[in-house]
Amino acid sequence: MGAGDRVVAVGSYDRFPPEVDALPRVGALLDPNIERILSLRPDLVVLYGTQTDLRTQMERAGVPYYAYLHRGLPDITQTIRSLGARVGVDRAANALAGRIERQLDDIRTRVAKSGRPKTLLVFGREPGTLRNIDASGGVGFLHDMLEAAGGADVLGDTTQQSVMMSTELVLARAPEVVIELRYARGDTTAASDLKAWEALPSVPAVRNHRVFMLQGEEFVVPGPRVAAATERLAQTLHPEAFAAR
Repeated sequence: MGAGDRVVAVGSYDRFPPEVDALPRVGALLDPNIERILSLRPDLVVLYGTQTDLRTQMERAGVPYYAYLHRGLPDITQTIRSLGARVGVDRAANALAGRIERQLDDIRTRVAKSGRPKTLLVFGREPGTLRNIDASGGVGFLHDMLEAAGGADVLGDTTQQSVMMSTELVLARAPEVVIELRYARGDTTAASDLKAWEALPSVPAVRNHRVFMLQGEEFVVPGPRVAAATERLAQTLHPEAFAAR
């Protein structure tokens, strides 16, 4: 939204855009470095809605803050618009949010005539095994991205953002597609780790060789790259819809 020159510090895991690598880091969701934040004398602290202690500390110190929550996909563009208004770049923020929404609508249009395969979206498990499978449930921005990309969330009937799955539950849900998300930089074991799914040959996704892995921080950082991440999901589920591009 064009306000990057005002940013004086970022979180421990912020990597985009590349310019943030030169900025001080002040902790993350669970371990904000309050002393360092205050030492920078910020005019505004952007924090997540669940960071109640950080919010209390900012109130005590008299530091203004902007709190946000991302429950679903629409919250991302709403936050962009709202934060843009808060820092005085309304026009640029509205333009950015509008562009993201148009990109998402274009993806939905492209996949509208395709089938909606039952898809399991996994964002964590023990490496090399199928233990402690952490998958997207029926609410949250990952679920919304999957639906926009033309998949039917195999856990769409749950009211959780994440579901810890056993192999028995995977067998019961019988996904037609499995998509794993990996976001750690330099993860060279990701592709070979997909072999763990061969332990469940009766699962349709495994039987039909429709188990995929997508790597990128954009899948777990809800922000300006959310449309690009959704398109990668759509291209994986419906390559035919993007073949003419």
